[in-house]
Amino acid sequence: MADTHFAHAYIKGVDSQPRKTNVVASLVRDRYVADAVVILEHTPRRAARAVLKAVESANANLLNNSKVSIDPKTIRIARIFVTSGTRMRRYKPASRGRALPYEKISSNIFVEVAGEEKVKKADKPAAKADGKKAEKEKK
Repeated sequence: MADTHFAHAYIKGVDSQPRKTNVVASLVRDRYVADAVVILEHTPRRAARAVLKAVESANANLLNNSKVSIDPKTIRIARIFVTSGTRMRRYKPASRGRALPYEKISSNIFVEVAGEEKVKKADKPAAKADGKKAEKEKK
């Protein structure tokens, strides 16, 4: 049985509100990475680019940083969630010299992917060759 390996990516300060980004993240939750990439490339929301970047980063982390070889077909999104990031207070000029406050809200995206270790195939061709040699020796 193959072992499961995990890797994650954490992207901070995405210029999108967490509520809007979470809608995009819920589209790809518990899916395979290959399917999630196709879905995010065709999602017409601004937050889809940031979520795609996080998913691809976590995928690359798993493939490049694990000590064993991972089967790319088995990589799936184990966890994905969006939290609120820093809020920048800004002011908009209004009539009669007033300043109306507003906040620029950002998001943090966390993605964790899981993949199975590649199973090494047994040396069956070598075993067959040894069997043929044994038969020839018997004759």
